[in-house]
Amino acid sequence: MPTAASAKTPPSPAAVEFGKRVRRFREEQGLSQEALAARCDIHWTFLGQVERGQRSIRLDNILKIAAGLELQPGELLDGIPIQR
Repeated sequence: MPTAASAKTPPSPAAVEFGKRVRRFREEQGLSQEALAARCDIHWTFLGQVERGQRSIRLDNILKIAAGLELQPGELLDGIPIQR
């Protein structure tokens, strides 16, 4: 049984914020995770992990998700704080 200490923590606050934005845009368009994942040519479980902020995401996948949502990539990234 997992303990609180062994629970998976998000890679960064930026990953959490990015995931929230993806989910918001997806829901605004009335898409399921499965439908968006199919549009993006990614697996729906990966999309779920991104939305929950459990995965850091590569540029290629940011571009796929933006295209699937019919957005410019900057709309998903603008204003996310830079980690230093």
